[in-house]
Amino acid sequence: MATDAGELTPKPRTGSGTPAVRVRNLHRSFNENGGVLNGLDLDIASGEFVALIGRSGSGKSTLLRALAGLDRQVAGYGQIHVPDAVSVVFQDSRLLPWKRILDNIVFGLRAGDAVERGRRALAEVGLAGRGRAWPHELSGGEQQRASLARSLVREPALLLADEPFGALDALTRIRMHVLLRKLCAIHRPAVLLVTHDVDEAIVLADRVILLDGGVVRTDVRVDLPHRSQADPRFAELRTFLLDQLGVNEETLTAVSSQSQAA
Repeated sequence: MATDAGELTPKPRTGSGTPAVRVRNLHRSFNENGGVLNGLDLDIASGEFVALIGRSGSGKSTLLRALAGLDRQVAGYGQIHVPDAVSVVFQDSRLLPWKRILDNIVFGLRAGDAVERGRRALAEVGLAGRGRAWPHELSGGEQQRASLARSLVREPALLLADEPFGALDALTRIRMHVLLRKLCAIHRPAVLLVTHDVDEAIVLADRVILLDGGVVRTDVRVDLPHRSQADPRFAELRTFLLDQLGVNEETLTAVSSQSQAA
């Protein structure tokens, strides 16, 4: 997992006790042409926020689904240890359209104070008073806020997020980043976020992990207390991660020029 990036080389986390997530020699394959995950090892400490990046097909969503227990029909083997309480946030909110927002939040929650907990969760994500609304009455950003509330109301020890902000506009994404960091500071779950956005990974995560060939190729700790893109260290880390993804400045310049021309 170590890299040759000098001062960017990750240092092992020295938490106490058993990690929230422990994966050893994980293999997953969808056909005889080769595996998607090929002996992957990964630890995530309790309360740690890890962002997972990589090229398309590198196994990011496959790993997330394995940790969520959603890949039972996929061939493979390996050791997976996760907490009993796991919640998943997807790119789309997956709210049940025939249930009001509060009913969506507490759906399946077996607790005597489920409704009160649901109201508190809605207040935490800025949707206080919207519990009687229908999903179609909420904007895309509000629907993702409700999805976060539904996940966190269960007080998960592990939150799995599969590109939850990918369909949102840039300004809404920034607001959701602030909200997610705030909620994670309050609830302290371990988090594994799958994203294609390197900037998003740096802004949100304690560690950024890059998958390549079905294994962890790069594992970098983010030591940027203010997460500001104006910080030269932010740019340094961004350049390093993009280089690991095979994206150089010439490619970025060409893409930017094409976007401006369009």
